Amino acid sequence: LSLYSSPARETKYVENPQTELEEGVSRLRRAMEPYTAWCQMELTGSSTAKVDRSLCSDFFSEGYEFLQKPPAGFYPRLGVIGFAGIIGLFLARGSKIKKLVYPAGLMGIATSMYYPQQAAAIAKVAGTQLYDWSLQGYIAVESLWKDN
Repeated sequence: LSLYSSPARETKYVENPQTELEEGVSRLRRAMEPYTAWCQMELTGSSTAKVDRSLCSDFFSEGYEFLQKPPAGFYPRLGVIGFAGIIGLFLARGSKIKKLVYPAGLMGIATSMYYPQQAAAIAKVAGTQLYDWSLQGYIAVESLWKDN
């Protein structure tokens, strides 16, 4: 029981008046509503959305099946590769560049220990790409140098 009576509350919600910009946007939205509804109906009813969903579900179902029946030694390898990344984060104190390079480098080294053929193929492709980029850079600098 309250000893004191509480005063009657006389609060009233007052909505802020709309500005001209807000009124213009609301008129535009009302005018475009039939067209947006038609577009949404077309997109949800199309066969491409169904194809995308089936591809996505296939991808995740394959991943789920792979994790249910992994190849022998998959989880220990994954643990070593992940631990190498954590060690890289621990060693990369200070610079933001180190925090990107060290974990990725150590994880790459650990991965190449377990998957040497794939690492060699990736290194070969990366080497040719790096050579192409350096050659393009050399040509660009040379053309700038000759123009001046």
